[in-house]
Amino acid sequence: MSKLTPETRAKLRTVSTATVCTALFKRGLRNQFIQDVRPLSPETGAMVGEAFTLRYIPAREDLNPLSVFQDRTHPQRKAVEDCPADAVMVIDSRKDPRAASAGAILVSRLMKRGVAGVVTDGGFRDSPEIAKLPFPAYHNRPAAPTNLTLHQAIEINGPIGCGDVAVWPGDVVLGDGEGVVVIPAHLADEVAEEAVEMTAFEDFVAEEVMKGRSILGLYPPTDEQARADFAEWRRSSKR
Repeated sequence: MSKLTPETRAKLRTVSTATVCTALFKRGLRNQFIQDVRPLSPETGAMVGEAFTLRYIPAREDLNPLSVFQDRTHPQRKAVEDCPADAVMVIDSRKDPRAASAGAILVSRLMKRGVAGVVTDGGFRDSPEIAKLPFPAYHNRPAAPTNLTLHQAIEINGPIGCGDVAVWPGDVVLGDGEGVVVIPAHLADEVAEEAVEMTAFEDFVAEEVMKGRSILGLYPPTDEQARADFAEWRRSSKR
């Protein structure tokens, strides 16, 4: 499994999930964007880190009284304390937002431990409080009921599904204002490098379009003049 380097992390913080989705599509990966999750706050900036996972199954009532939280090895509580700094906790809640995957206290603990962010395909309770934290958090929608009403935490750091995306521990997770994309660990370095180049070209195209230039021959750059203009733009802008 590849390790996320500081260089690749820094590059991914400068690119969008949309650009990364295109880079992954070029490699035959069509289903890496987690469906139906959104940031609680658009002001927290980019989220980048290796996936650390928690999996829920449907709750069984006789196994999920409130007293289970007194057990220090309870998987949800243990996952919050074990998630490494700079990782992203990704929670498989079976796309069921009717009960919370976690609340503000647990999310605050992740933040204080130096975790890079948290994602669930379910919902968070205390969502107004979470939205005020300087910490990237993504969910489907607010969910006030405790997780025990519908979710039973069953496994830490195994392969999961989150919003119809397969997530393996160590995969690289990128979040922005649009949502969250999962990059297979072995592709992270090359995808980050390509996404930086794609972002520079798209910045150039955006400037040209705002000047009134046609996208034909420019996007994609099939005209020799477009390629030459981009090369000159790179030199002059030092990007």
